[in-house]
Amino acid sequence: MGVYNDVILPKLCDLAMRNERLRPYRERVIGAAEGRVLEIGSGSGLNLPFYGARVREILALEPSPNLLAMARSAPQSAMPVRFIEASAEAIPLDDGSIDTVVTTWTLCTIPGAAAALSEMRRVLKPGGKLLFVEHGRSPDRGVRWFQDGLTPIWRRISGGCHLNRPIRSMIEDGGFRIDRVETGYMQGPKPMTFMYEGSARPN
Repeated sequence: MGVYNDVILPKLCDLAMRNERLRPYRERVIGAAEGRVLEIGSGSGLNLPFYGARVREILALEPSPNLLAMARSAPQSAMPVRFIEASAEAIPLDDGSIDTVVTTWTLCTIPGAAAALSEMRRVLKPGGKLLFVEHGRSPDRGVRWFQDGLTPIWRRISGGCHLNRPIRSMIEDGGFRIDRVETGYMQGPKPMTFMYEGSARPN
């Protein structure tokens, strides 16, 4: 699995995340970021062009060295970008040093998602915000049945991605208060396309 995980999977992730149907989500979520921004699981850097003038600095955190290498060569915003090769479960930043944390299709994959959310809360300033768009657990029982059945296999071939994580309750259990969340299916196979989009603040 070494060659697959280290070489093939990063390229597949980059290809999948270039889906044009994801663009409106990126525009809304990334467009609301401001100040000093920490992006969790920045991948191959596809979000970087969407950051606007209210952003002072971008800290792009990604555990995969191959995806980080792709991100460094991607088109970037006009803001300074600092690439950090690290895990979201142990963010190498000071407490209360971040204005905005951004996650886009990332919480599905992080092995220790609860620890990662705790770390996001730690590094956020008291008035900071978490902006997110994630796919996750559907409210429809039939779709959930497929999500639960597919996840053990899907996780193995997709770099740890879970189809069935309950994103809203995960964020709330991580010490955040949801300010806004919108849910619904994006076009595509329903087990993979139930979206959660919104914002939250530390409790």
